Amino acid sequence: MQRTRLGRTGLTVSRLCVGTMNFGWQIGEQESHAVLDRAFELGIDFVDTANMYGREDGDGLSERYIGSWLDRTGRRDRIVLATKVYAPMSDAPNDRGLSARNIIASCEASLRRLRTDWIDLFQMHHIDRGTGWDEVWQAMETLTAAGKIRYAGSSNFAGWHLARAQAAADRRHFLGVVSEQCRYNLLQRHVELEVLPAAAELGIGVLPYSPLHFGALSGALRKQRDGAGGRAVLHAPERVAPHRPAIERFEALCAEIGLDPVTVAIAWLLSRPEVTAPVLGPRGAEQLDLPLAALTTTLGDDVLNALDEIFPPVGNGGPGPEAWAW
Repeated sequence: MQRTRLGRTGLTVSRLCVGTMNFGWQIGEQESHAVLDRAFELGIDFVDTANMYGREDGDGLSERYIGSWLDRTGRRDRIVLATKVYAPMSDAPNDRGLSARNIIASCEASLRRLRTDWIDLFQMHHIDRGTGWDEVWQAMETLTAAGKIRYAGSSNFAGWHLARAQAAADRRHFLGVVSEQCRYNLLQRHVELEVLPAAAELGIGVLPYSPLHFGALSGALRKQRDGAGGRAVLHAPERVAPHRPAIERFEALCAEIGLDPVTVAIAWLLSRPEVTAPVLGPRGAEQLDLPLAALTTTLGDDVLNALDEIFPPVGNGGPGPEAWAW
């Protein structure tokens, strides 16, 4: 398994991350454990979740399933474990956001569900415009000093949010943001304008989620023709149909070079210098095999150029302001 450092930290992680949003919402505890078992066998030791995952069917089921797996296997010391705070977990007015109260209370609740004493990467799931950065970092410092978290990360931040957050952390002589988890794939490249450049400048690792755009880049049209099930078919009207011409060209290119669309989509992300580890969303252990093949797949310049033609970057391409100015 290839490994890399998480942003500017000394922590190393596998180049693929197991995302667990489907745990509790799409698959049960036994299937979730099978995914984690297979990931561990393959050398994937980076596991990402959030307190809200599975909440509609229970209280943080994704975290609970991971916790029961850690209990069963005793592998906590071998896993880099990430979770998130922000989303409302109840109707209580203070049970949401990034107030110091909620950050600390959410961490304690996640620790109980995960059945662990510490969280390696505690991520802010969204920006909270109503809470100042000194309050956020005070809470994160408290958790770090108590040994309950090791690093703080962000998710769904704009580039200027990363800059403001890191500037505030620097004033407090605190490490600050070490990773940003953002939606990034061939069909959604907006983060190339400012988020990726900001992350690179600040030493923040990038963890792209939805690398297959909810299955649209997984060979969706082929699966539809073959009558196969899965997310690509389930979300066809809203995810596939608006991009059908591009996806047709993409699947034709993949067939021409003899690679599965999943492998190509993940390999493209891995080719981006800012990317630390794509966050996968498997619903079964077998869905880890094609992403794994991406680790040993090098896309030539001709293929990368063809992908840019099929899925053009925003504006002129590259970072702003050149992407939209001279």
